[in-house]
Amino acid sequence: QVTLVESGGGLVQAGGSLRLSCAPSSPISDYDMGWFRQAPGKEREFVAVVRRNNAKYYGDSAKGRFTISRDSAKNTVDLQMSSLNFDDTGLYYCAAGSIILSTAKRTDSYYYWGQGTQVTVSS
Repeated sequence: QVTLVESGGGLVQAGGSLRLSCAPSSPISDYDMGWFRQAPGKEREFVAVVRRNNAKYYGDSAKGRFTISRDSAKNTVDLQMSSLNFDDTGLYYCAAGSIILSTAKRTDSYYYWGQGTQVTVSS
């Protein structure tokens, strides 16, 4: 069993930036690491994933604004978010799994999930 702990969420004004961090209980090199988000009343949505070979893929809403990265020294996976808007509001989850590109956006491709960190963007 792997535990994932997210941090860095909070309240930010539209146009601002926020950096989320995910700390797993096992080495990040063991898994492909992803970020998802879920707004109230909506399905969980793929944001980004960084694979063990450091290949990165983004959901349409994240392209050009968000950057996912691995920090092996700290054993964390970070999500740098900029140009935030109201639609970015939601609970952001870190996930760990073993994916192939065609299934990266599917929640059932990931074995472990964190509890989530709330991001609220105000107008």
